[in-house]
Amino acid sequence: MPPTLYEWAGEREAFRRLIDAFYDRVERDDLLSPLFPGGVTEEHRAHVTLWWIEVFGGPSEYTDQLGGYERMLAHHRELGISPDQRRRFAETMHRAADDAGLPDDPEFRAAFVGYVEWGTRLALQNSQRDADVVERAPVPRWGWGVAPPWQPS
Repeated sequence: MPPTLYEWAGEREAFRRLIDAFYDRVERDDLLSPLFPGGVTEEHRAHVTLWWIEVFGGPSEYTDQLGGYERMLAHHRELGISPDQRRRFAETMHRAADDAGLPDDPEFRAAFVGYVEWGTRLALQNSQRDADVVERAPVPRWGWGVAPPWQPS
């Protein structure tokens, strides 16, 4: 059985490094920082870390403690994310993965990029004023897709 993406990445500490590296970059970014007036709080960083942990196969603490998908949806509704902000978010997350020292093997990065693209496009759609959103859904559980991690036998 292959490890989860959460396990492969380095578990909780790796995802916290990722989220801190990401939001450190966001706070210095002219296009993204307006989405977080006053900066990104510790509480926000901790909550987003729990989301990413759950999505990548770790414990379901975001759902259990914070309300799951519906809570994440509420944070994006009517935010008015632009296509340029979505693209910059994705680029910034890719750089943050390097900053945080996440695995750089092609299989992990393909799964990582797949989630970033899927998630940012969904957030873009759900953030528009008259968006037709899915009101209730489980937190996605991202997996390896077609290429599980290569491990020598």
